[in-house]
Amino acid sequence: MPVALIVDDNPGFRAAARLLLEQAGYAVADADNGGAGLVAAAELEPELVLLDVQLPDIDGFEVAERLSVLRPAPAVILISSRDRSDYGSLVGTPAIRGFIAKGELSAAAICALLG
Repeated sequence: MPVALIVDDNPGFRAAARLLLEQAGYAVADADNGGAGLVAAAELEPELVLLDVQLPDIDGFEVAERLSVLRPAPAVILISSRDRSDYGSLVGTPAIRGFIAKGELSAAAICALLG
């Protein structure tokens, strides 16, 4: 079973995303900040990380860069309540597979980014 990690400081969003990912066939873990997400990713070696941009300790872009050095590196999908255009070219870095606004999160949107 593939493993997904949700890194988001909103417990309600984590619960909703967990349900969606479990229904899509993932074993799911979560973390409520960037530091905890990095520790969990190193331990669990997830195939997918749903990563909030605005975290209380380390922003999602920095977390994504740190995740990119893991082997194997997970597919990182940024999530935010803000629009993709608010982040400009930062979303297009090699460490990030894609971006989904929280209001548009679905299994289909995730699958489209994972190919």
